[in-house]
Amino acid sequence: MISTKNIIASLKDVPKEWVFEYYLNLKEKLTGQDVKILSAFNSKDKVPSMFIYFDLKSDSYKFKDFSSGFQGDTIELIKNLYNFTDRSFAVAKIFNDYQEYIITHKVSEKKVMLFHDKFKVIDFEMRHWTNLDATYWKEYKINSKILEEYNVRPLSYFTMEKKELDTSITTFKFEKAYMYGYFRKDGSLYKIYMPKVKDKKFIKTQNYVQGTDQLKYDTKYLIITSSLKDLMCFKKLNISNVECIAPDSENTMIGESVISKLIPKYSKIIILFDNDEPGIKAAQRYKEKYNFDYVVLEMSKDLSDSIKDNGIEAVRNNLLILLKQKL
Repeated sequence: MISTKNIIASLKDVPKEWVFEYYLNLKEKLTGQDVKILSAFNSKDKVPSMFIYFDLKSDSYKFKDFSSGFQGDTIELIKNLYNFTDRSFAVAKIFNDYQEYIITHKVSEKKVMLFHDKFKVIDFEMRHWTNLDATYWKEYKINSKILEEYNVRPLSYFTMEKKELDTSITTFKFEKAYMYGYFRKDGSLYKIYMPKVKDKKFIKTQNYVQGTDQLKYDTKYLIITSSLKDLMCFKKLNISNVECIAPDSENTMIGESVISKLIPKYSKIIILFDNDEPGIKAAQRYKEKYNFDYVVLEMSKDLSDSIKDNGIEAVRNNLLILLKQKL
């Protein structure tokens, strides 16, 4: 009997990136980057003239083939690939092919789309804190003093600029609630945090190991957390003799040049990342490369959610036990 748990209901259930990966036999997974390939419509194409790109405005992948002139969304791609006379035929083919694919293949979770380097933040405006902001941060026991210490500021809008394939410039202005700028001590913006936007929580504007501006190098131990929010939450635990930093993300290892300067300043450096598989694997990479021990807090997914769900005292008690085993 065929399982019905993966049966799809409509074309909306078909990931647009899958359509490009599957029908064009792409060698790389699409996670927000642009891809340039030989034309799928012109066998004589010697120089790659077909572009698959992430369109920020529609929040999905599209294509443009300069060799044939074809361009558009996934439906237009299949319509022209198979010479269908109507888009409905393309819709039916995508739907049926994906249905067959998920029956015979393991379908991974939806990929997180990233803003690649071509998207540049060119402008932003800070605003005053509101009750909505206070409610959000208080869930994690993070108060205004901590936010001020780590230079977190609410944003009313930010503007991104992108150079299109035809060299024209497209500008997008984002105005949403719950947008926060992460700033360095010198006032430069290094990241934008949008906790209510599922697939685009972070936009990085420059490389920076979070929390290094606040280090005093007057403690015995250093904890590397997975995010600035976790770092700020750790501060609320009031665990003595510890300072914290955080990389750009769990998947971005702090470089040797930075680590080599930190190692002599502390008796021990410990990793505290998320307790899911990616977080544990990331912690293991630090163990393999730098021989740093790591702890896994078996509560909610990360430190900030653990505090939100269980409170400061419960998290502190659990974490102290784990840290004492490594110190």
